[in-house]
Amino acid sequence: MLRNLRCGVFGLAILLGLFSAAPPACAAYPDRPVHWLIGFSAGGPVDIVARIMAQWLSDRLGQQFIVENRTGSGGNIAAAAAISSPPDGYTLLFVAPNNAISTSLYKKLPFDFLRDTVPVASIMQLTNMLVVSNAFPAKTVQEFIDYCKANPGKISFASSGNGTSVHMSAELFKVMTKCDMVHVPYRGSAIAFPDIISNKVQLIFDNLPSALEQAKGGNVRALGVTSPQRWPIVPDVPAIAETVPGFESVGFYGISAPKGTPGEVVEILNKAVGEALKDPKLVAKLAEIGGIPKPMTPAEFGKLVTDETEKWKKVVEFAGVSVD
Repeated sequence: MLRNLRCGVFGLAILLGLFSAAPPACAAYPDRPVHWLIGFSAGGPVDIVARIMAQWLSDRLGQQFIVENRTGSGGNIAAAAAISSPPDGYTLLFVAPNNAISTSLYKKLPFDFLRDTVPVASIMQLTNMLVVSNAFPAKTVQEFIDYCKANPGKISFASSGNGTSVHMSAELFKVMTKCDMVHVPYRGSAIAFPDIISNKVQLIFDNLPSALEQAKGGNVRALGVTSPQRWPIVPDVPAIAETVPGFESVGFYGISAPKGTPGEVVEILNKAVGEALKDPKLVAKLAEIGGIPKPMTPAEFGKLVTDETEKWKKVVEFAGVSVD
């Protein structure tokens, strides 16, 4: 009540022409730490991008943005925790393709993502990358397909959890190539890589940031990217679509908040993220891990999430997969 009264007083002052600046009480957000929930483990691509952005927002907005890893259930544990939090702008959710995929993949979710969240800001787009153990014999996508067909059911692929783009990229690949592979879900791609490196699991269609780091380090071999064309940061890595026409899986990263979060808070956050994506140093950090900045208004980001939800619904139905 006091906050509303103060805003009203300043609004009257503006009408009287006594002040030309925006009312400071209405622009007080944030006045305490903000918790940013992410659904995947520390060290993975989502975690890396979240921490880069959280540091920038902390410095710019004067309050700490705390990244909290709530792993499990393909990111749905984090989503449920964020959605059940007070809609005051102090609990945010890192949004990625898993949120769009889960809507149709999971049959018993305790929330409706599109209904129960409000879009805040888009951060970037990125591709996934197919990487294999160095012990795996295939050196190209075509060799991979040939080997897989010659050894049905003997190849296993890791994912960062059921319903992630990492999982569904592989499912789409299976359907389009008729490859028979076994899914091994992990609670994040960072956890999966030791098993891939040791060839306990042969491959992963991971988000580019972590896949590229492992490939650059010589720990795994990159075979292709999931974007329809070659990705700018790794032009020497073919698009899988060059071998499998029509194959495409391009991801997005962004921020949502619980339904009912004040519009002024959403506007402050969206503006701050937009400013961040103009910062050459931050853009360079995103580029290092393969991200392409993609600023949007809240409405534009909301449409993107809605469109992605519909797209992945078709893929889930096409692949014939579901999680109870």
